Amino acid sequence: MANSTQLYVRAIGKVSSDRDEAIDDNWDSVQSFIELDADQFTKEALLGLDEFSHVEVLFYMDQVDPGKIEMGARHPRGNVNWPKVGIFAQRAKNRPNQVGATICRIIKIDGLKIWLEGLDAINGTPVIDIKPWVIEFGPRGLVREPRWIQELMRDYWKADSRNSDTH
Repeated sequence: MANSTQLYVRAIGKVSSDRDEAIDDNWDSVQSFIELDADQFTKEALLGLDEFSHVEVLFYMDQVDPGKIEMGARHPRGNVNWPKVGIFAQRAKNRPNQVGATICRIIKIDGLKIWLEGLDAINGTPVIDIKPWVIEFGPRGLVREPRWIQELMRDYWKADSRNSDTH
């Protein structure tokens, strides 16, 4: 690509989680926190964040197999009952730049640690950025989505009953 732009991003911290592999469902049963890099930040970087109920976390899915990166279209989760759609019409981990984004509930903030519910990133995942979730940045107008994504997401956040007492 003649006009390709190179980006250099430094992780601000990493995820600590009970989950070591990217299993597709039951993410609300996962205990996790983000610990900011003490070489870059003091606890003042999180000052005032506890006044928000949620944060949006951007992270780099560094454990994705480079040979599985999708540049075109595929059936989500390999399910041929769902339509073949382009990688940018789904939230799959096998993305060209391997960037994930999730809105999570803040449980507590302790020093450089942010304890979260609903972070779908595995243990050791580098965190790129954390932003407070602000209602005004949410969707404006009617939100629509295809039926297949509703089916795919049915158990995504569901708490696994074997781990439901870990919250």
